[in-house]
Amino acid sequence: MKVAVVGATGLVGSKMLEVLEQRHFPVTELLPVASARSIGRNVAFQGREWSVISADEAIARRPALALFSAGGTASGELAPRFAAAGCRVVDNSSFWRMDPSVPLVVPEINGDVPGPDDFIIANPNCSTIQMVLPLAPLHKAFGIKRIVVSTYQSVTGTGHKGVAQLEAERDGGAWGSYPAVYPHPIDLNILPHIDTFLDNGYTKEEMKMVNETRKILRDEAIAVTATTVRVPVVGGHSESVNIELVRPFELDKIRTLMAEMPGVVVCDHPAGNVYPMQRDAQGRDEVFVGRIRRDFSVENGLNLWCVSDNLRKGAATNAVQIAELLLNKGFLG
Repeated sequence: MKVAVVGATGLVGSKMLEVLEQRHFPVTELLPVASARSIGRNVAFQGREWSVISADEAIARRPALALFSAGGTASGELAPRFAAAGCRVVDNSSFWRMDPSVPLVVPEINGDVPGPDDFIIANPNCSTIQMVLPLAPLHKAFGIKRIVVSTYQSVTGTGHKGVAQLEAERDGGAWGSYPAVYPHPIDLNILPHIDTFLDNGYTKEEMKMVNETRKILRDEAIAVTATTVRVPVVGGHSESVNIELVRPFELDKIRTLMAEMPGVVVCDHPAGNVYPMQRDAQGRDEVFVGRIRRDFSVENGLNLWCVSDNLRKGAATNAVQIAELLLNKGFLG
């Protein structure tokens, strides 16, 4: 099977190659695609080097599958061209997520959604994926009325440039002496600012969590509010999630439902200082959940803390799982 990875030299693109290889996806020919300045570079995959090519060349070679990690502008332009050539596209940008004609998929939750006529499938936002995975069984069992989420997101969510800024500051670089992707220093700092601010006072990242959660859980009535925060951590997003359920619950049942959810690990023993931490999630594909407790300030209230590797389950792994889903459905030749 010919597989294109668009944005193959970026942080997420590189992770896609790693996950494809680790999960033994049946790639017989890799078509790594990147911007013009990267054409001709080599990327390692399956024990050999593959030369980076242009999108035009990749489309001409008619891959069966394309995994996109190239940004919204590139996805908006190139994804329809790959699809028109008979290629299934799994796109990691935000460009297609809220298009009503495009499935937005977390395979463990709504893998039934993609059909034979869907040639572009959207991969959700990293912070949305790790939140909805443990919440999906709770919504099914008890109904979710409202979600309040605060995120603590790694600099890897901004790609190589975010990591480079943090490293430059830790090496003692004075503000203004190095390329900065954030409007303020990030080392020894916390920025309540991810993506651009909108007229309603929220950022695009915050509104992604609002809108994508409703689409994935297939319930527009869920009230969602978010505050997304960048923290000086390399690898792994953490979230504090407050949920108001529709129906009464027992905590043991909550823990059981989440533990039985594929891709979720309950890590909850506060007396022994056992709870999810970013450093323990690095390189893992699961979402780790702990600090599970009642919110006594509201009826049927629940608090939890969840952590996941944003480059894996939050991006590359979920995209490859979508590809596996398409393969199992017989949609990939």
